[in-house]
Amino acid sequence: MGLNWQGGLMDRQKVENLMRELLSEIGEDLNRDGLKDTPARMAKAIEFLTRGYRQTPEEVVNGAIFESTADNMVVIRDIEVYSLCEHHLMPFFGRCHVGYISRGKVIGVSKIARIVDCFASRLQIQERLTNEVARALRDSIDAEGVGVVMECHHLCMMMRGVEKQNSTMVTSAVLGSFHDDPATRAEFMTLVNKG
Repeated sequence: MGLNWQGGLMDRQKVENLMRELLSEIGEDLNRDGLKDTPARMAKAIEFLTRGYRQTPEEVVNGAIFESTADNMVVIRDIEVYSLCEHHLMPFFGRCHVGYISRGKVIGVSKIARIVDCFASRLQIQERLTNEVARALRDSIDAEGVGVVMECHHLCMMMRGVEKQNSTMVTSAVLGSFHDDPATRAEFMTLVNKG
């Protein structure tokens, strides 16, 4: 048993049964060696891949916010992102770049990656995910400004549908000074695009 999306217990046996039904429906033999334990593995995988429903940004930050006189831009690039598209339950993956300007508080650098994971570990669309990361970081440290750029490949577009393997979706969210000041936004985009 694990927590469900509303904070209660997820009935893993029920999920396993649903997975058995799905495999049977597509014509698979549930008794063949390769599939005997697949429903249990699928239930565990679903629980792991949707763990973000059982987390809040406050929990993953866990108090790792520190007073600082720094008021320069902080940028972390190339945070790996793995999520499931809510339309087809197929993975999308890529990189996330996050920047902020402090207003007296900084956040532990690993906590930025944890905020990304918290929201990516839910059924998502990339547009919303980008905005959720930006707003959570802003709210966590009352940042003067926040910028988030996400570049992802979507298997729902690569493996099915239009089958375009070389496409990349890029989304951005800019808040505060990153939104209001073109020079700040330009500095962020320059730092993100270096390397």
